[in-house]
Amino acid sequence: MTESRNEFTDASTGLPTDSPAESRTLYEVIGGAEKLREMVDRFYDLMELEPEFAGIRAMHPPATDGSRDKLYWFLTGWMGGPDLYQEQFGHPRLRARHLPFAVGSSERDQWLRAMAWAMEDVGIAEDLRLRLMQSFYQTADWMRNKAD
Repeated sequence: MTESRNEFTDASTGLPTDSPAESRTLYEVIGGAEKLREMVDRFYDLMELEPEFAGIRAMHPPATDGSRDKLYWFLTGWMGGPDLYQEQFGHPRLRARHLPFAVGSSERDQWLRAMAWAMEDVGIAEDLRLRLMQSFYQTADWMRNKAD
């Protein structure tokens, strides 16, 4: 499933609806800036703490402050909030920006497991987690650039 910035979502289900009057963006549904920052920070904390994520942790600089900010800024706009990433860096060009890193199925799966764990830890509702994981999977799978 591809997420559209202009898609309206039902606040209780996170599913698309046609009416802007009874809808909110994913950014609002997830809890806005505070909850999204908490989720991104938990994602990077897990990457730093859990040995199973060593493969993707090795792709990042020793200090992850900049990486945390970039993921937060990107997800903010992707979920329908302010376009913080594009304001600073222009179009995300995700695949091009990740080409310097060898990304295969193992790295994709580590990223997805860390994100699923982070969302659960910060209390993202299960139905919304499942919806987001569908989109995250599509994007993470598209980032693969090495044979398994």
